[in-house]
Amino acid sequence: MRLFKKKNYIMLDRPKKEEPIPEEIENPSIPDGMWVKCDHCKKLIYKEEMNEFKVCPKCGGNFRMSAWERIAVICDEGSFMEYDKGMVSKDPMGYPEYDKIIEKAREKSGLKEGVISGRCKINGHDAVVSVMDSNFMMGSMGSVVGEKITRSIEHATSMKLPIVIFTASGGARMQEGIISLMQMAKTSAALKKHSEAGLLYITVMTDPTTGGVSASFASLGDIIIAEPKATIGFAGQRVIEGTINEKLPEGFQKAEFQLEHGFVDKIVTRNEMKEVLGTLLGFHSGKGGLQ
Repeated sequence: MRLFKKKNYIMLDRPKKEEPIPEEIENPSIPDGMWVKCDHCKKLIYKEEMNEFKVCPKCGGNFRMSAWERIAVICDEGSFMEYDKGMVSKDPMGYPEYDKIIEKAREKSGLKEGVISGRCKINGHDAVVSVMDSNFMMGSMGSVVGEKITRSIEHATSMKLPIVIFTASGGARMQEGIISLMQMAKTSAALKKHSEAGLLYITVMTDPTTGGVSASFASLGDIIIAEPKATIGFAGQRVIEGTINEKLPEGFQKAEFQLEHGFVDKIVTRNEMKEVLGTLLGFHSGKGGLQ
């Protein structure tokens, strides 16, 4: 309340009574799922601003893609034929409520397991592809993931085709214990036979590629490609520093650091990925190359 003098008497300047804010303004009706937050620049992004590659229009950072979204932008339209789509996980170790954990992952991702495999064409070149999906239990590698990837490698070997594997994983699936760790040896053995047949294997490391996946088939590619800023490593930074009692370089588990130190052959953006893969497959088949 404010006092002011008018002629020979004092008046009170009383504040006006606040009007209530209309409910539609106080609680605006915004449909769920229209906005997403970029993990790189921390800005809110209107979903309609992003294209099929799911790249932040503000900073160019990558949002995580589902397996089917990736297949749609990599494989020639109508060419993908899925393998082993009915394969589902069991409970080999009797882990408590594992069936409920799996069911929740299926509802969240719309997938039966953490990888989709099949045969396709990429810019007209035949190939077998396996695409991991981090939406299913963080792409963890259990018995079914390992088996589906192994079978896709064996299909590629029998048909004398190259294979491309898109990796996205937090590592081996703890709920399956030693069974999950055995997948590292099984996938690696299948890749050895594929290599001995003189066939091409391309790894595409996406964010994140870690744990038992990075320690097995993800690191065995004849050509290793990574997406920009992808996390690549085995254990977490704090675990490693605590083990060796040393401070590690900043960003040492990012794709750019891996490229600089020779672990990755090339970093490729999503909108260029199909063209680069098509070129590499063309070189291998002898039917194409750079124009």
